[in-house]
Amino acid sequence: MAGDQLNVLNALDVAKTQWYHFTAIIIAGMGFFTDAYDLFCISLVTKLLGRIYYHVDGAEKPGTLPPNVSAAVNGVAFCGTLAGQLFFGWLGDKLGRKKVYGMTLMVMVICSIASGLSFGRDSKTVMTTLCFFRFWLGFGIGGDYPLSATIMSEYANKKTRGAFIAAVFAMQGFGILTGGIFAIIVAAAFEARFPAPAYKVDALASTVPQADYVWRIILMVGAVPAAMTYYSRSKMPETARYTALVAKDAKLAASNMSKVLQVELEAEHQRVEEISRDKSNSFGLFSKEFMKRHGLHLLGTTSTWFLLDIAFYSQNLFQKDIFSAIGWIPPAQTMNAIQEVFKIARAQTLIALCSTVPGYWFTVAFIDVIGRFAIQMMGFFFMTVFMFALAIPYDHWTHKENRIGFVVMYSLTFFFANFGPNATTFVVPAEIFPARFRSTCHGISAASGKLGAMVGAFGFLYLAQRIGVKNSLIVLGVVNLLGMFFTLLVPESKGKSLEEMSGENENEKVIEKILLRFEEIEEVISGDLLMYMPGSAIFEGFVIHR
Repeated sequence: MAGDQLNVLNALDVAKTQWYHFTAIIIAGMGFFTDAYDLFCISLVTKLLGRIYYHVDGAEKPGTLPPNVSAAVNGVAFCGTLAGQLFFGWLGDKLGRKKVYGMTLMVMVICSIASGLSFGRDSKTVMTTLCFFRFWLGFGIGGDYPLSATIMSEYANKKTRGAFIAAVFAMQGFGILTGGIFAIIVAAAFEARFPAPAYKVDALASTVPQADYVWRIILMVGAVPAAMTYYSRSKMPETARYTALVAKDAKLAASNMSKVLQVELEAEHQRVEEISRDKSNSFGLFSKEFMKRHGLHLLGTTSTWFLLDIAFYSQNLFQKDIFSAIGWIPPAQTMNAIQEVFKIARAQTLIALCSTVPGYWFTVAFIDVIGRFAIQMMGFFFMTVFMFALAIPYDHWTHKENRIGFVVMYSLTFFFANFGPNATTFVVPAEIFPARFRSTCHGISAASGKLGAMVGAFGFLYLAQRIGVKNSLIVLGVVNLLGMFFTLLVPESKGKSLEEMSGENENEKVIEKILLRFEEIEEVISGDLLMYMPGSAIFEGFVIHR
């Protein structure tokens, strides 16, 4: 299909894997590294926040965040992320990927630092400040989803595009891992410098005043990787697909990609003008034509991401119970405040190392081999199997001798979420929509996922109290089963150009097929049939003349 595309786009599609591909992965991936660090590090310090700001004299157990405060602290970033995905996704198509890309990073840097500060010393002002800045931190993180995915898809070649986009997303695993490791280091250092008795020995002395610095340092360090990447993002040229297909600037597209690919490319002014005059590709977002061409695709990407995140974030609620059950986290009253941070961080790091990170990189390795559809379907299938395997014999897993088996099942569910729909739902929306809607549609799909995350994180908690954990697990199994069903709406994009997937060269392909078909008919007419037709010489002359 090289003839259907601009030369600059075809050059990107067929380019061999080069250093600029890896540079783009690092630049885009560091944003996701920061995203994951910032989103997941809060779970490491919520217990500490409860001990510091909600201590009750004479209580048998250490202080904990009230349910409404805990929900706000953990969930407000999701709300910000959802808003950011929609806003920056739309802005990325309006102003260009590059212009908006730096904005999201600066929001993340400023709000990471501000999250560790507070406008007062009492619990109410500290929590209010934390929630306010974590909302805007989530807003910046939300913008990184559609922009990183879109930029990587538009830079990559056809052969390894899926692996490159998945590699950007897989940096989340390293972000979670780094958050855990850094929290372990900080907690170990403070514990060595400021030793304290366990809560049951001396409740007040178990939380040293310096513990207030621990959570602040952990949150604020999230600004470092984002700040380190800002300069590289500012020097990254705008993608050729946006420049040529949306901004209609053939000269800039050719100039930028000549530098990136290190080959000479000519500006195709006439070809770009032809594309801009083509009325068949001038339909608007959510128009009848868009719905006809991409309505089911958008339903597929939004529904599968929504369903995945319901199950994925619901699973996170089990972590503290599982860690306690297998002895990774002792009872809170047997530890001091900083020891508890250390134990929680160690447990999260082990899960990330054994389950989360390998799952991401399995997707990177196989996505361009077996395809997005197969990986997503397989992931939902095994998540369904393991969820039912946990739910149906739930009473069996509650016995102490069977808890290790429960952890193995739980880890496998996480593994197949990441070697499955958690990665593919991020990859596919960046490949199947037209360039002028690509960032917006990815933002809508991602926002649908974050809505699912909120349903999973808060709805499941309510559901478990109403119908019990066993029945809740069965509901989650059904959710995964629905994910398999809606995956049928998502097209396979392996090995195809972005223009072929989005239908932006649809007219050229139709005309080409008609001409090819006409040539086939012509060959038949001018060959075998002519020898049987009266006056065949005259007819043959007509065909040759045409």
